Amino acid sequence: MGLPDRCNQQKPKRARINYVAAHFFFIMKSDDPFGGFNFLIEIDGIVSGGFTDCSGLQMECEILEYPEGGQNEYLRSFIGPVRHTPIVLKHGITSSDGLWNWHKEIIKEGLTRGFLRRNMTIYLLDSTSRPRKAWNIMRAFPYKWSGPEFRADASDVAFESVELNHQGLEQISL
Repeated sequence: MGLPDRCNQQKPKRARINYVAAHFFFIMKSDDPFGGFNFLIEIDGIVSGGFTDCSGLQMECEILEYPEGGQNEYLRSFIGPVRHTPIVLKHGITSSDGLWNWHKEIIKEGLTRGFLRRNMTIYLLDSTSRPRKAWNIMRAFPYKWSGPEFRADASDVAFESVELNHQGLEQISL
């Protein structure tokens, strides 16, 4: 005795391909990556524009390894302290001496006065110049300043850069 006809019938296929294609198009259309060239930096609430480079948004957990007695196949790994890389800011030299003066204050006064450390926010902007992501940098201070390189045979812009040590960063969505 054979199976009833309804068991041998194939179920109609849904229009899943169209749904997936539409979903993929929607994601690609609405969630394009932001350009790394469109950013601004705020130091202690004051927008400090004109930076050409900003690098060092990185943190890394130290890995502590612990050998377990009798276990020779692997080491146990644990998360240790977090290390933050310095933030490096670079821009063309203008008549403004803000970064130079901040670094000079650190050299003169040391870190004995608390106001020499400053909080910063780095904003990543979308194509319409609206902030979309931000990183808060806590208690930063400059420890290295680099001036321009002068060459008589070049017509490059004179750049200065400053490296900032800090006590943490956090990413926030806007």
